[in-house]
Amino acid sequence: MADQLLDVKQVAARLGTGVRFARRLIEERRIAFVKVGRHVRVSERVLDEYIAANTVQPVTIRPGALRRVA
Repeated sequence: MADQLLDVKQVAARLGTGVRFARRLIEERRIAFVKVGRHVRVSERVLDEYIAANTVQPVTIRPGALRRVA
């Protein structure tokens, strides 16, 4: 089954951002895209990979490692 191609508005909605940010990702070539005539589309798989690559894992802090305020 082929991945669905998302338009810029759909990409922005999936990322929870504005359309301007999604367009900037495409313009700066930070995310792979497909040109269909004059239209730009992003594969669902590519978007999922971008999200996974930019996900920051939480840091575990030891209980005694926090600074104490005097």
